Amino acid sequence: MGFLEEMIGSLDSIIWGWPMIILLLGTHIFTTLRTGMIQRRLPTAIKLSVTKDPEATGDVSQFQALTTALASTIGTGNIIGVGTAIALGGPGAVFWCWITGVLGIATKYSESFIAVKYRVKTKDGSMVGGAMYALERGLKMKWVGIIFAVLTVLASFGIGNGVQVNAISSILTNTFDASKSLSINIFGMSLPTVPLICGAVVTVITGLVIFGGVKSISKVCEKLVPIMAALYVGGCIYILAYNWQYLGQTVQTILGSAFSLQSVAGGFMGSALMMGCRYGIARGLFSNESGMGSAPIVAAAAQTRNPVRQALVSSTGTFWDTVVVCLMTGLVIVSSSIANPAISSRDGDALTHAAFSQIPYVGNIIIVVGIIAFAYSTILGWSYYAERCLVYLFGTKSLLPFRIVWLVVLFAAPMLSVGVVWDMADILNALMSVPNIFAVLMLSGVTRKDTKHYLKNLDEYDTTPVPEQQPR
Repeated sequence: MGFLEEMIGSLDSIIWGWPMIILLLGTHIFTTLRTGMIQRRLPTAIKLSVTKDPEATGDVSQFQALTTALASTIGTGNIIGVGTAIALGGPGAVFWCWITGVLGIATKYSESFIAVKYRVKTKDGSMVGGAMYALERGLKMKWVGIIFAVLTVLASFGIGNGVQVNAISSILTNTFDASKSLSINIFGMSLPTVPLICGAVVTVITGLVIFGGVKSISKVCEKLVPIMAALYVGGCIYILAYNWQYLGQTVQTILGSAFSLQSVAGGFMGSALMMGCRYGIARGLFSNESGMGSAPIVAAAAQTRNPVRQALVSSTGTFWDTVVVCLMTGLVIVSSSIANPAISSRDGDALTHAAFSQIPYVGNIIIVVGIIAFAYSTILGWSYYAERCLVYLFGTKSLLPFRIVWLVVLFAAPMLSVGVVWDMADILNALMSVPNIFAVLMLSGVTRKDTKHYLKNLDEYDTTPVPEQQPR
């Protein structure tokens, strides 16, 4: 088993190495140029995200689609992941993470555009879409769409299920049973109390939501995401205000490290610039999921007059996730490390906790509540992604069995080791991004043409007929 874990871990490191970083970052740069730097439309996109358009075709509002997508992207990576990037890549990683977010807005726009452009209406009247439909209808490559759908379903049980509920269980165990001495005897088996209770509670509250479908999931995310983001960002603002006299030095340190050729591990390849690029870009790419093809699945269900409107709204997800939340986390950690040199660690978890412990009484509470809320919202978001892919593969008859299996895994995961599950999820996430990026690049001409057309009048209705998709 140890050999298998080591092999999977090595494969994960290879796949999420420079080749994947170059592919994703290159796509971000290409889509930025191809869309005429769509980032310039960010103010319009933010305005559209809070504008209701109930007369447009779709299952959920544009804002609900956005918050459901944010539910799966704003997660533990924004809290612990940024700390890990700084611990391994230095302060300069914050800059490269931020740049990745700015460029990634264009890729999120492009993949969301084709998801809405090629979406279809099912027999029950709901809207479904995503890379699988874009590949099938836009490029006539159904077999590649099937590969994407299968990889997304498999990845969902890792990054969207087992890893997240285990993170909730871990933070609660460290809070209420640090010695791990509490246990319950069931049928002759001694089971840890906190993970068992955690698994049961998360399973129940998740079941109450996911059996209601996308409308139920989107309603919960619409309320949960703004609250949890506001709580976390509020904590960041408090710490930055507390460290205000160090903010100038913080910015200088981040920029200096981002472009420094000073060796940190021997030789040029170990320079601060290279290490900062490596970990900052990787964390930014993984955090906002731009290019992965996950968020466009829920974007396809949005009520929108035309693909450009919803693509603009979806693109703000990358802005909020990386350009705002990850940047604030990075500023908090670096400024806190400058203000208190004792705050130093090669462990991103410890580094982030140390920074937030500066907030009297509630610092640790913000971290605990933030991780729980972020992880739970990720569970909801990814359950929907997996469901839409299963509908594409097998039709609506697959939903009930999937939901039962999803809940069973949620209940059992807190009592299992998820090291291998995490690595496998990373690998599958990288693999599912390849066919999605292929669709984005091959359909970039359509994206460019329609973007120019609809930007002239965003209130124009899309007259493209939406064919009914018979459930398989």
